[in-house]
This record gives sequence, C-alpha cells and structure tokens, in this order.
Amino acid sequence: MAATNTSTQPVTATTTPAAATSAGGVDSSAASADELTAKAVHKRYEGLVLVRTKAIKGKGAWYWAHLEPMLLHNTDTGMPKAVKLRCALCDAVFSASNPSRTASEHLKRGTCPNFNSVAKPISSVSPSAAMASPSSAPHHHNHRKRSSSGGAAGGGGGGSASSYHVSPLAVVDPSRYCGELTYSPSVSATTVATAIAGSLLPQQQHLMLSGGKDDLGALAMLEDSVKKLKSPKTSPGPALSKTQIDSALDYLADWVYESCGSVSFTSLEHPKFRAFLNQVGLPSISRREFTGSRLDARFEEAKAESEDRIRDAMFFQVSSDGWKPKNYGVFGEDNLVNLTVNLPYGTSLYRKAVFISGSVPSKYAEEVLWETVTGICGNVVQQCVGIVADRFKAKALRSLEIQNHWMVNLSCQFQGFNSLIKDLGKELPLFKTVTERCLKLANIVNNKSQVRNSFHKFQMQEYGYTGLIRVPMPEYESMNFAPVYTMLEDILNSARALQLVLLDDAFKIASMEDPITREISEMIGEVGFWNEVEAVHSLVKLIKDMAQEIEAERPLVGQCLPLWDELRAKVKEWCSKFHIGEGPVEKIIERRFKKNYHPAWAAAYILDPLYLIRDTSGKYLPPFKYLTTDQEKDVDKLITRLVSREEAHIALMELMKWRTEGLDPVYARAVQMKERDPVTGKMRTANPQSSRLVWETYLTEFKSLGKVAVRLIFLHATSCGFKCNWSLMRWVSAHGHSRVGMEKAQKLIFIAAHSKLERRDFSSDEDKDAELLALANGEDDVLNEVLVDTSSV
Repeated sequence: MAATNTSTQPVTATTTPAAATSAGGVDSSAASADELTAKAVHKRYEGLVLVRTKAIKGKGAWYWAHLEPMLLHNTDTGMPKAVKLRCALCDAVFSASNPSRTASEHLKRGTCPNFNSVAKPISSVSPSAAMASPSSAPHHHNHRKRSSSGGAAGGGGGGSASSYHVSPLAVVDPSRYCGELTYSPSVSATTVATAIAGSLLPQQQHLMLSGGKDDLGALAMLEDSVKKLKSPKTSPGPALSKTQIDSALDYLADWVYESCGSVSFTSLEHPKFRAFLNQVGLPSISRREFTGSRLDARFEEAKAESEDRIRDAMFFQVSSDGWKPKNYGVFGEDNLVNLTVNLPYGTSLYRKAVFISGSVPSKYAEEVLWETVTGICGNVVQQCVGIVADRFKAKALRSLEIQNHWMVNLSCQFQGFNSLIKDLGKELPLFKTVTERCLKLANIVNNKSQVRNSFHKFQMQEYGYTGLIRVPMPEYESMNFAPVYTMLEDILNSARALQLVLLDDAFKIASMEDPITREISEMIGEVGFWNEVEAVHSLVKLIKDMAQEIEAERPLVGQCLPLWDELRAKVKEWCSKFHIGEGPVEKIIERRFKKNYHPAWAAAYILDPLYLIRDTSGKYLPPFKYLTTDQEKDVDKLITRLVSREEAHIALMELMKWRTEGLDPVYARAVQMKERDPVTGKMRTANPQSSRLVWETYLTEFKSLGKVAVRLIFLHATSCGFKCNWSLMRWVSAHGHSRVGMEKAQKLIFIAAHSKLERRDFSSDEDKDAELLALANGEDDVLNEVLVDTSSV
C-alpha cells in the first residue's frame, strides 16, 4: 500500500468540525449537501477515535496503538473532507477504509521502518512464528546454549497423555520478577516450564513429571525460589518514587470509587491484580484501606468542593429521581432515590442518596424533600426555587408549593413521556387489539413444537440464528408497555420467517388439525395485521426516541411547551401515514399533558429570550400568540405568586412592557446564536447561560419581573441524573440493615455521582457495556455498518 509522508498532525477527538463557521456561532439554517458530507466524514472520524480509544484500553485490535485517525479539512471551505490513518511510528498516511489491511501491509509485513524496533504485541505474531523450532529462533535476544534436539515450542503437543516434553529454550526469564512470579495470560504453562527447564535442568532433554502438567506451576515456583536465593537483591526495574506511588494509588482509588460497585474491593486482593501491581513497581494494597481512611478522605474532599459551589450560588433547584419503582409489582425491590442540586449556571451537584424498598407514601417523600432543602440552606429556605421529581406531583410537590409560595415544583418530563406510552397501551383500542393478537401469535410459535420447529428452520435460513419470541409476563403487561414493545419488535424482526412458515408442510398439517393454529395462519397472511403492528411499534418508538432525547439533553422548563407541540405534530403525521383517526390519540395526549403541565412552563416560555420571535417591525417579542387563553392567565398568576404583594402590580406592568417592547434585536440574536455540536452534529445554543445573564445585566429596568425571570429560566424540566450500577444495588440489598455498610455505600455513591456530574456524564456503565457487546463483530460492525465510508460520501 502506498504511503506518503505528511506534516499534518492528527486531530484530537475534541476537534470541532468546521461546519460551525464562526467563533460566535451561526444562525439556524437547512443543512446543505456539503454540511451533510462533512457530518458523515466527521461521524466516521469520531467512530475511529472511539474504536482506537477502546482498543488502547484493551478492548480492540493491537494495531490501534500505532495507527491514529486524522481529520482532513477542505482548504477552501474549512469543512471536513476525508479521514486518514497516520502511522505513529513513521508518520506515513493511509486511507481509513480498512485499518486491519493497513496494519497487515504496513506493520506486519515490514513496510514500516520503525515497527521492528518496538515490542510487538502477542496478537501480532503469526501462528507459524509462534510454533517455530528452537533452532530457527533469533539468537540475539538470549545467549544461553540451546539443545539442538529440542522439540516444538508447544512443549507437550507431541508426547503421550502422561509424558510432557520440555525444551530448554528460555522464553521467559523468571529472574526479572521479585515477590510473586507472574506470566502473560497469552503464554502457556508449558512455555513457562520450557523456560525454567532451560536453567534448572540444562542437560535433560525429556522431562517426565510425575504429577503431569499440573506440576508445571510448582516447578515454576521452585525455579523462582532458586533465582531469589542466588540473587536476592535483583530488582525488576527502576523503583518508583514515593510521590509517584502515592499518585498512582490515588488514581487507582478514584477509578474504583467512581466505578461505584462495578469493580469490587475484593478484586484488589486478587493474585493476578497483585502480580500486576508488583510488575509495574507498586506495592500491594488492602481492601480495608480502600474502604476505610482513603474512602473517608476522598468523600470529605468531594463533599467540601460541592458545599463551596452551593454557597457561591444565590439560589438552586432540588432534583429528585428514583421514587418511581423500576420493577413493577416486585415486593421489597430496592430503589435508589438520587437527590441532586441544580445551580443557575448549569452545574448539577450530588447531594445524597436515599434507599427505599418498593413504593413509599407521599408524606414520606415530602419529608425527605423538605429535609434536603433545609439541610442545604438552613432557615433561608427562599434560596430553594423549587423541586423537580419523577413522582408525587399531585401530592408531595403540590403540598410543598402551597406551604411555600415562592417554590415552583415540577414533574419530570422524561417520566411524563414514558407514562404517555403506558396510557396509550391501556386506553387506545388499537394498542389493545395488536397486543392481544401478537400474544396469541407468540404463544403458538413458542409453545407448539411443530410451529416452533418450522419457525426456527426459517429463522436460521433467513437470519442465521434461532430464538423464541419474547413474551411479557401477564402481571406486568398492564403496568408497563415496555415488554409488549419488545414482543412487537421480535415479531416485526421475524416477519419474513413467519411468512415462510405458512409454506412449510409441517405447519400446514398443524393448521389443519388445530383451529387456533389455523387462525394464526390467517392472521400472518393478512396485510392489515402487519400494518397495525407496524403502526403501534412506530408510535411507541416515536415517543421513546423523544423521551431518550429528553433524558440526554435535560431540557429546561421553557422548552416544555415546544416539546409537547413537537409531539403533537409528529403524532398527526403518524395518524396520516397509517390512516388512523386523530381524535382518540389526541385525547389521551391532552390528558397526559394536563397531568404534567405547570404554569411555570408558560411563564418561562414567555420570559426566556431564547424563544423571542421577530415581528414585521424587526422587534423581538415574547411568543404570547402561541399560548392559549388559560396559559396567558397562568403567566399572570404565577408571576404575582412569586413576588411580594407590594410588587405584584409592578411586576404585571413590567410584563406588559416586556410584551410590547421585547428585547433589543442585537441582544436577542446574541442569546439565540447557535453552533454545531462537534459530537452529534446538531445545532445548539452557543451560550445557554445568556438567557439568564441578559436579565441580570442588560434588562435591569425590569426590577420585579427580572427577579422572577432569573429564578424561572434556569429550572430543569427533568430529574434524570446519576445512574447507579446494579452491582452496588445488589450489595445494598444484602447489607441494608448494617449502619456501617450503608454509610460506606452513601460515600461511594456520592464520590461516583460527584465525578460523573462534573463530567456531565449521565450514562450508565452497564448501558455502555451492553452497547459494546451488542456489536456482533466488535469494531468491524462499528467501522463497516454504523459509520459511513469516506469513499462513498
């Protein structure tokens, strides 16, 4: 493969694409063909960076240690135009279309002049080289004498079951190790014994061990002991300084704590892990140290940092997530309620965790929430602007709002959209019909052997695998639509196989003998059945996708009304596509909207400069025309509630002025300036804090209304935040009655959540692992299926 030297340096993963053409951002516009091409190129670049990052961490191919992705830009437009791979050893540049082939041709075949000078990974050594005879091995690595009559490097492959041939070829030198003898997992015990025999028994050609191959480990220990006695002061390498050791152990502790249960403390004392520490020059560590003084110190450090940030803010919002049971109907199922503090400048800080079992009464939730508020600000409770929670809007949140007139307590929008799916499953006739028919189909396919065998035969023929259709448990079916949605997905994904089953002779015989099977046969053959299944699946996916975007984006309260308007528009399109009447669906959506609605939605939408609309005269005015009459009244009522009685009429007069004059066009455009997100490619607000800052710095004439605006605009509309690992939750379930155990769990969760929120990482490690394992062929799927090849752009 031809390679050219270039001085172009690799672009890091944080490089923003040139689609954002100015430092301040650009106004929103339809994506051009060039932008789409640039987005596709950048997507491939990000994918290669992701694959390389995982590989460097040990979850990918060896060659990524030497190949670096590069993003090349068009010199005229500045937009991304191609992705290349740069060899880190010789600076040669290659096409990024096939990294594996590039590694084979450039690295393995010796084209790279510097590759032979670095240590090669075991995975890059060909099997033929690994099985080479001792006489053909290079001699410049080891000057010991080698027996000319040695066998294969495998050591025991050519003898009988009870005979183990050990060649005196020294592959591993045990004198390198002190403390605990360790070996690479890729080196076999036989190879180790081969190395040992070379020094321990140099004259013996065929070593017979009475214990068989199980004696090889003991033989290795014996050789290690001999080596230590001969040269007791041998060091494995340059010793680390105390500062380096302390720094390394601090990083290790942070990683263990921030994994929040994924890495067990017991694993710190695993022999292999201790051997690793010894190999890199670190001392052995005790799990008691990591669960004792070190944990306490790290917790106090994170807590002090959090307290300082809260004290700096003038006001805050409490976020509470986890009240809604994750597993419906499971008695005693432990839930973790996360209590977080949202600050005006967009930062979220973890406060504490509350462990509950199953469903809890509203009064208990109210007490926990109020204790959290007073624990943060003491008697100055006006600092708490409000609470957002995933449950108890009608009772606990409403009660606290009535008792404290300055509070704005919201229900989580992520939960609201998920509850809408459940409403549709219970109330929309189409959902009930499709669910019943699909359950009947799935049960016949899964339970009737003749049908199941035919189904599996065509599954294997069409998809290369076999499996049953996943069926929801009857007790969960009415409480949660997610298992039903999974069943619909399985049926749609197996549609071709199910239709081929109708042509199978065994199935034809079964349908003649059984009326239910005959009914299923007719149903599979109906076009209307498949249209209905696709319609239900499509609507649920539409809402789920919006919910997932809400969870990821964490919108503020001013975005609630536009979100529900967007949902209504998408549902109308869905009704038109599948020829379904709009009335019943709209009725269910409106009922859920009213359950979630809060007057603060309308007030924040009006007061946030982000949503100002330019009129014909050039003014940027609040979008009152998009509010209903009732919502306009809600704006007046909420503003008068949030100010003192003396200021109420002043605030309303300022609201009228805001309605007629709006904001200076220059400031309005500055607030609404957008830039392209380098990761997702979406257009985002360039400075999210500018909506609030413009009220505090420029719109100072609105003294009463300004106080309301700055306290409303920053409020979060979701309670989504830190996700705890199931491994820790299982541990909590087992030690829930231990005071010391629960204290340690609280500290672990606080440290992990504090770190994740600081990085704005709201994902779960389990979700990331599931996404990784879901790739059938690992990185090949990422490179060949998910990403767009630059050659096709």
